[in-house]
Amino acid sequence: MKYVPNTALIAQSVRCPAPAPRLKTTRVLGLPVVDTTPREAIDALLAPGSRHAVFLNAHCANLRARDRDYAAALTRADYVLPDGIGVELAARMQGNRLTANLNGTDLVPQLLQEAARMGLSVFLFGARPGTADAAAARLAMTIPGLRIAGTRDGYDGARNERDALAEINDSGADIVLVAMGVPMQEMWIDRNRDALDARLVMGVGALFDFLAGNVRRAPVPLRRARMEWAWRLAMEPRRMAKRYLVGNATFLVRAATHAFGSAGAPAIRKRTLDILLSGSALLLLSPLLLLVILAIRLDSPGPAFFKQVRVGRNGRTFGVYKFRSMYVDAERRRAELLATSDREGVCFKSRNDPRITRVGRFLRRSSIDELPQILNVLLGQMSIVGPRPALPVEVEAYPARALERLAVKPGITGIWQVSGRADIGFDKMIDMDLAYVRSPSTLLDLMLIGLTFRAVLSGRGAY
Repeated sequence: MKYVPNTALIAQSVRCPAPAPRLKTTRVLGLPVVDTTPREAIDALLAPGSRHAVFLNAHCANLRARDRDYAAALTRADYVLPDGIGVELAARMQGNRLTANLNGTDLVPQLLQEAARMGLSVFLFGARPGTADAAAARLAMTIPGLRIAGTRDGYDGARNERDALAEINDSGADIVLVAMGVPMQEMWIDRNRDALDARLVMGVGALFDFLAGNVRRAPVPLRRARMEWAWRLAMEPRRMAKRYLVGNATFLVRAATHAFGSAGAPAIRKRTLDILLSGSALLLLSPLLLLVILAIRLDSPGPAFFKQVRVGRNGRTFGVYKFRSMYVDAERRRAELLATSDREGVCFKSRNDPRITRVGRFLRRSSIDELPQILNVLLGQMSIVGPRPALPVEVEAYPARALERLAVKPGITGIWQVSGRADIGFDKMIDMDLAYVRSPSTLLDLMLIGLTFRAVLSGRGAY
C-alpha cells in the first residue's frame, strides 16, 4: 500500500510543541523499548513536533550499567529503539517477543526515503572529517529528492558546541543525525536537545561509515541470521574483540539475571517447562506422528499438516500447526455452516461437521490433531498451558472483557480444554481463561498437564 503523506500536518512548523506520538513498548532491562513495525516507527518519528530517539543494543546496555549519566540520557529519550539480536534475546528471557529489529543501519535509510517524500531535510553531524560528506553524497544518490541541509564532522567540527548548534539550526534541518559513537552521541543530544530546532534528532553510531564505504556491512545471509556482529568481529578483531566476545557474554549474564528477578522468574520457569516438555514430546512421539501423516494422506487428498492463522499473545497473529482433520476446501465452506454451530457465542463448533474426514474424526476425538502445536511451543508462539488460540474473526467479535485472555500465550491445553472443551459455552470459557490469566503458577500448569491425559482419554467435548 503506497504511503500518502498528510500535507496539512507537513505544513505545520517543525517547532510545534506537539508531544511525541505514543508507540507500543515492551520493557527490556528496565527500559521501555519500542515494540512495533518499521512503518509505524517511521510514521511516529517523522510526525510533527519535536523528539529524539536512541538505539539500544547489547553494547549500549553494558555501558548503561556502568555510566550513570548515559543511563539517565537514555531514560530521557522519547523513543528507545531495539537494535540487534541481544535486545531480542533479553526480551525473550522476560517472556516477551519484539515485533521487529529496528536497527539504525536499516531503519534510518527507510526513514530518509519517507522524509524525501515529505519534503523534509537532513543534517549529518559526526564521524571523521570527510565521512559525513561522503555519506551525504551516497544518500543523495540513492534517495532521489532527499534534501541535505548540511554536514559537519565530529572532530574539529564538534569542538565548539555553540558553533555546531548555530550551523545546524541555521540550516533549517528537519532531521539531525548524530554519529559520534555510544555514549558520546547520546550525551551530546541529551545536553543540547532543547537548543535544537529540528523535529527529530537521532544518534546513529557507525551509519555514516557504512554509507561512506569506510566499513563494509555483513552479507545479507549473515544479517538475516542476526550474525552481523560476527562479521564486524572478523573485520576488526582487535577493536571489536572486547566489545563482542567479552561484552556479549556480559550482556547475556546481565539479561538472564534481570529476567530471573521477581517480575521475570515466572516467565522463565514457564518457558523452561515449555521447552523441556515440547522437546521431549517431539522425540518420544515421532513414530506416532509418522503413522498419523501416512493415515491422513491415505484417507483424503491434500497435505498432512494444516496451518491456520490464530491470534496469540498481545493480539499478534501466528500460524498454528495441526494435523489436517478436514477436507482441503474446509475454510471455503465454513461460512455455509455457521448456522449449524452446536455452541453458543463467538466460537463455531459443529458435532456433525461434514468437512471432517474419517481419519480426522478419530484425530479430533483423541486430540492427536493438536500434536503438531508442539512446534509452535518450541518456536515460542504458544505454551503447553494457556487459553485456546483464537481465530482472528473470533477476536474481532470479542466483548471487551474477553480481550484480557490475550495477555498470555495461547496453549495446547488449559482449564477449558480439561473441563469439557466444546461442551462449554463461550462465556464460561472466558471466565476460565481469565481466572488462569490472573492467577498463573507453575503448580497450576503441572496440574492441568496431568488432567489433560484424563480429558484426552474421556474424549469429552472433542469433536
